[in-house]
Amino acid sequence: MRIVMAEDDPLLREGLALLLRAESLDVVATAGTAEEALAAIDAHEPDVAVLDVRMPPTHTDEGIVAAVEARRRRPGLAVLVLSAYVEQTFATELLTGGVAGLGYLLKERVGRVEEFMDALRRVADGGTAIDPEVVAQLFTGSRDSRLERLSPREGDVLALMAEGMGNAAIAERLVVTEGAVHKHIRSIFAKLDLSPTDRVDRRVAAVLRYLEGVRRLA
Repeated sequence: MRIVMAEDDPLLREGLALLLRAESLDVVATAGTAEEALAAIDAHEPDVAVLDVRMPPTHTDEGIVAAVEARRRRPGLAVLVLSAYVEQTFATELLTGGVAGLGYLLKERVGRVEEFMDALRRVADGGTAIDPEVVAQLFTGSRDSRLERLSPREGDVLALMAEGMGNAAIAERLVVTEGAVHKHIRSIFAKLDLSPTDRVDRRVAAVLRYLEGVRRLA
């Protein structure tokens, strides 16, 4: 796995690079600004870009803008965005472009090495890794009336699907059987009007339907 990493804090940047290299991953370049990150992505063509949200010069949304631009330049590029706290507007802007190969994690997760590495690998494989805190805020703010049809447990299952979890992981988290998770997911598909005859991946479509409501936030 070839990685370009952008973080304006030199200590955190080097610490992350050491962590990734210790896991036998190839950090091909590091950057301190969004502009440097985009140049490195163009030059090295990595598998994954790990980007901080707030970088120079304004320390607002440079990382999000760079992530969107990087995925525009290199369709299919996996991107893992790191943020100090939940920034709902920025998360929405990023997720609008599609969720495949995309992660949005709070920096506190980096200290949980196994959890961080699992998210990174999931994103690199084309999956999704959305921080539970981000999911919680997006789910609370969603105004899609179809989501109101879901039971509390179905809402829990869909939220974990949005985090990028598979059925086995969801079952373990909720302390239920995989069969129960499968039944909940079938019910979610039905309540979100996702027909088995639709020519789409219903699991992906359900997550997108869930995230769709985010774009309706005032």
